[in-house]
Amino acid sequence: MTGTIDARLAELGIALPAAPAPAANYVPFVISGNMLYVSGQISAGPDGLITGRLGDGLDVAAGAAAAQRCALSLIAQAKAACGGDLDRIARVVKLVGFVSSTADFTDQPKVVNGASDLMVAVFGDKGRHARSAVSAASLPLGVAVEVEAVFELA
Repeated sequence: MTGTIDARLAELGIALPAAPAPAANYVPFVISGNMLYVSGQISAGPDGLITGRLGDGLDVAAGAAAAQRCALSLIAQAKAACGGDLDRIARVVKLVGFVSSTADFTDQPKVVNGASDLMVAVFGDKGRHARSAVSAASLPLGVAVEVEAVFELA
C-alpha cells in the first residue's frame, strides 16, 4: 500500500534518489527516541555532484536547485531510516544549510529555501521547520550546498 507521503511525492512528480552511502566514518542517520537525525547531504543530481560557489559562477536559482537536491537525499535517508514508511515522519523539526559562497554573498537564506520549500511541498504543515543557513568557504568535494535535518517520528 502506498502511503500518504509517497502519494504526495508521486503527485509532485518526484522520484527519490537512492539514499547515498556515507563517504567517511559516520552513519547516514541516527534514531534516538522519537528523533531522527540525518547527516548532511551534499548537492548531487542525476549527472553527478553540483559544484561551485555562490557569488562566483553560481546564482541564487542554481543554489536553490542544489539545495532542493540535498532535500531529496534527506527524504531518501529518512525513508530508509523509517523502513520505507515516510508516513512515520511526524514533523520536519530543523534544517541546517551550508552554502559554499564568496565572502560578499549574503543570500544564503534564499539558497536554502530550495530545501525548505521542498519539505513544505512534500510534508505540508508538518514540513515547516526551524532553520539555519550559513556560508562556508568550501564544502566537501567542492559541492555548492550541504543540508542536514532533524525529523520527529510518530
